[in-house]
Amino acid sequence: MRAQDLTPLVQVTRGDLVESIHHGAAAVVDSEGELLAHWGDPDLVTFLRSSAKPLQLLPLLEKGGAERFELAEEEIALMCASHVGSDRHVQGVLRLHARLGLEASHLLCGPALPADQEARARFVYQALPPDPLRHNCSGKHTAMLALAKLMGVDPADYIDPAHPVQREIRAAVAEMCGLEGDEIPGAVDGCSVPTFAVPLRAAAFAYARLADGRGLDGVRAAACSRIFKAMTACPQMVAGEGRFDTELMRQAGGRILSKGGAEGYLTLGIARGALAPDSPGLGIAIKIADGDMRGRARSVLAVKLLLEMGLLRDEQAGALAGFGPGPLRNARGVEVGAIEPMENLRWER
Repeated sequence: MRAQDLTPLVQVTRGDLVESIHHGAAAVVDSEGELLAHWGDPDLVTFLRSSAKPLQLLPLLEKGGAERFELAEEEIALMCASHVGSDRHVQGVLRLHARLGLEASHLLCGPALPADQEARARFVYQALPPDPLRHNCSGKHTAMLALAKLMGVDPADYIDPAHPVQREIRAAVAEMCGLEGDEIPGAVDGCSVPTFAVPLRAAAFAYARLADGRGLDGVRAAACSRIFKAMTACPQMVAGEGRFDTELMRQAGGRILSKGGAEGYLTLGIARGALAPDSPGLGIAIKIADGDMRGRARSVLAVKLLLEMGLLRDEQAGALAGFGPGPLRNARGVEVGAIEPMENLRWER
């Protein structure tokens, strides 16, 4: 990542002074592959991280996994999730495990403490050890084990890039991005499976196609539609209460899919017809260069763009207070500054 690939995206003020600036890049692409807008370099290559999860699920659904394993919408959403490890999320994973004949020990994501506050307080109070079921990727790993079962291949070491499960996933991710598999640099993700680095415009294209399957073959288009509908219908399973992905999808009424990833990544899929009658689906990919560990910059930018595109009303944006542009307050509730997109960030068509 080079400085010339980036542009100032979001600024934080304290009093009358700019205290910090988040740099990055973003791209907006439609489902036909046209680049509609960008800030910074739209060809910036960076890792999808957890924003890959909906794409990683495609092979399981395309091979009939939803029918074979009787997957409900909530379970499909959970397989795409970066969840907070709440009891509700874990119960969903356990139901899948019972149907698939799996145990927590089969998960190779590693153990974790829950991010959900209530569950975490109980873990701390009872001195419970970290648990792979509480890992935010336990749904995705369960989906990968289900794909191994469906393909009739040995699930051992399903996280290996050479495993048949990962080869299927890599091919699907590449195709959705409009790339060849050997064009995609790979590395190891936080949960030990392969992760993929693609240009921002390619990630945005993949999400536009996820939201609008025109041009895809029938099987893939149906799988994309199923994932989009499951995630937007069950947003509480995708992240958790008070998390941006969940709250944005609740407000968007089935028109916007949101999936964040580590190190400042965010992808959005905008449904076909959301902008105008029969308008193509859109994809938005955002990368904040400093990693955006608190998640504030990407959500501010996303809410601003969605407002300007007419995809959020003022009252919906109001319900997302704390995620979008607005005042910064200290622990006593005193307004001390603001966080807002840079003035040059406009949506124009």
